[in-house]
Amino acid sequence: MEYENYTFNSDFILLGLFSSSKTSLTFFSVIFFIFIMAITENALMILLIHRDSRLHTPMYFLLSHLSFMDILHISNIVPKMIADFLSGSRTISFAGCAFQIFLSLTLLGGECLLLAAMSYDRYVAICHPLRYPVLMRDNFSGLLAAGSWLVGILNSIVHTAFVLHFPFCHSRAIDHFFCEVPAMLKLSCIDTTHYEQGVYVSGIIFLMVPFSMISISYVQILLTVFQMHSSGARQKSFSTCLFHMVVVIMYYGPVIFTYMRPRSYHTPGQDKFLAIFYTILTPKLNPIIYSFRNKDVLMALKNIFQSNILNKK
Repeated sequence: MEYENYTFNSDFILLGLFSSSKTSLTFFSVIFFIFIMAITENALMILLIHRDSRLHTPMYFLLSHLSFMDILHISNIVPKMIADFLSGSRTISFAGCAFQIFLSLTLLGGECLLLAAMSYDRYVAICHPLRYPVLMRDNFSGLLAAGSWLVGILNSIVHTAFVLHFPFCHSRAIDHFFCEVPAMLKLSCIDTTHYEQGVYVSGIIFLMVPFSMISISYVQILLTVFQMHSSGARQKSFSTCLFHMVVVIMYYGPVIFTYMRPRSYHTPGQDKFLAIFYTILTPKLNPIIYSFRNKDVLMALKNIFQSNILNKK
């Protein structure tokens, strides 16, 4: 049977999150506020780490990469949502859709690996503090960050090429607020079962393995924390670990649920709801949970404000 291939010669339509109702206007305002705050918080975090020498450590070096990934991730999606809502146009070009897929997969894979690297850093710092300078040398933390980016990019190139190679002969309307792989596969008019098996394998490598490493690291950290003699230090460390794990679960849980289920089990409303967590909410929460609750970061922030005030005088 002949099918019409819309892949290279037509735009797609993003059905998005918003309609014209007052409820959608409120929801749009909330998303816009979260976007502005996420960009501000992550940019401020990068600035603080760059300017304050006390933050020139492997932990904050990895955090600066996390902040940059979060800026790119939320910027890859929300500005298009805002433009579509304000203009009333929901079309996205083939090239624009390809770029969204590529950057989204790069950042999803890269951030999963980077979060695992950060949990290893915390494990070494708390469980093996005397060996920390040796195990987390500056060049090693640089290799962890570079490896996260490189592996994420290579994985994204492969999946983006496969997804865009499929012929899209059904409706060009993507029932999502950005071009995401599961939503794109529903438009294909050929069997994508073999590719979905490849996605499942990638999910094990980029999701299950890092999440298992993070969980093991934090179990070891908690066991060490419970052996601390100071109740104040024990309570503070436990609180920090708890917040970190909450954010990790908020990120990994929805991604695992989205990318490691067969296409037949996906529903548009569910996919949109889950995607909000790892594309919009976690970029907003990461700087607060990982950084702004830290006294060194707060001191660096205070020093910047004081230096700006002195310069104005």
